Amino acid sequence: MKLGIKEIEEILPHRHPFLLVDYIEDYEPGQYAVGYKCVTFHEDFFRGHFPQEPVMPGVLTVEALAQTGAVAILSLEENRGKTAYFGGINRCKFRGKVVPGDKVRLEVRIIRQKGPVGVGEATASVDGKMVVSAELTFMLG
Repeated sequence: MKLGIKEIEEILPHRHPFLLVDYIEDYEPGQYAVGYKCVTFHEDFFRGHFPQEPVMPGVLTVEALAQTGAVAILSLEENRGKTAYFGGINRCKFRGKVVPGDKVRLEVRIIRQKGPVGVGEATASVDGKMVVSAELTFMLG
């Protein structure tokens, strides 16, 4: 199941310039989501990070992963209209840079959920090379 930006905006509360997922390629509510961020030179953060060598901040890649995971969780009927907040970031590793022109593949699998708290296993990659991996804890509010 593919979701465009309008469908993503029906699920997530985030909006430009902080909506960091351009489309969802595939997802199963409550289970997983695979999305993409198409990084352009016109991203607001490149003006200051860094003007001489534009690099997407790693924490924004983690945020893009969290938003992708939130699509999986918030697309469940019982979670519609809720917000998924960060509860923790564990075992986060930055393994490469994201630069203008990159198409970042964002994949999150929900590995545990008990009540309003859950954990997603998250990876971001560019051209098949992993750039970020993390375990993301979320809380529904």
